[in-house]
Amino acid sequence: MSFKLPELPYAYDALEPHIDAKTMEIHHSKHHAGYTSKLNAAIEGTENENSDIHALLSKADSLGAGVRNNGGGNPSGELADAIDSDLGGFDKFKEDFEKAAATRFGSGWAWLIVGNDGKLHVTSTPNQDNPLMPVADVKGTPVLGLDVWEHAYYLKYQNKRPDYISAFWNVVNWNKVLENYKAAK
Repeated sequence: MSFKLPELPYAYDALEPHIDAKTMEIHHSKHHAGYTSKLNAAIEGTENENSDIHALLSKADSLGAGVRNNGGGNPSGELADAIDSDLGGFDKFKEDFEKAAATRFGSGWAWLIVGNDGKLHVTSTPNQDNPLMPVADVKGTPVLGLDVWEHAYYLKYQNKRPDYISAFWNVVNWNKVLENYKAAK
């Protein structure tokens, strides 16, 4: 299986003013494209060449640096109910998610995941790690992720990561998060 860079379902400037067009263009056409290409090269000719992305990411920490480094409105209905019951409500979830993103030292990710216990959890991982990996502190299936590597926000927000995190809420596609949540359960 050769992974392909997904096309964005919107223009690079569609998330303005929260996420600027230039950052989106560079992130998608350079960073994401580069990771996709390098991931394909890392698995080419190996037993993992035909793995789907979830299978690959769940063992990425054991597949070497090439795979590990390159493989990353308001909710309603069932998702909102789970946020209320599992995370103490939307405001508490948002506070915990922002804290996970803001306090991640260096580069990494903040996540909303469905844990192995079937409940929602907020967590973060360093660098290119993800909650599917055995090395993750909290394991589960990601349903929402926020990239807090500097390249994701530095052009617009410079060193103001909290401003970027706050702007993120303006562009979350909760329908997609709900879809991810249902698939993870």
